[in-house]
Amino acid sequence: MSVGLALLYSGEQKNSLNGTILGLRMEKALIDKAKVFADTSGKSLSKVVADYFALLNQDNISPWFKITKKVSSLKGIMKNHSVNEKDYKKHLEEKYL
Repeated sequence: MSVGLALLYSGEQKNSLNGTILGLRMEKALIDKAKVFADTSGKSLSKVVADYFALLNQDNISPWFKITKKVSSLKGIMKNHSVNEKDYKKHLEEKYL
């Protein structure tokens, strides 16, 4: 089920923060996850989206998304393993303590 976050984009409509209103249509579950992320980050959902959009306009974005051959070779390596955060913490304790 898709739901809208706001009104459709219109250059004429402004909110009280002097920004243009942008409407997005996406799955409710994705919106809920984004709201949780925004809340735990101490930001508004609008700020999270604005920060992401700001990244898209940077000249140096291509290296940020570039996946090296080494990282690409790791894809799927843990597919059939059941390692959780507790296991990882135990590993770190054994290694460093």
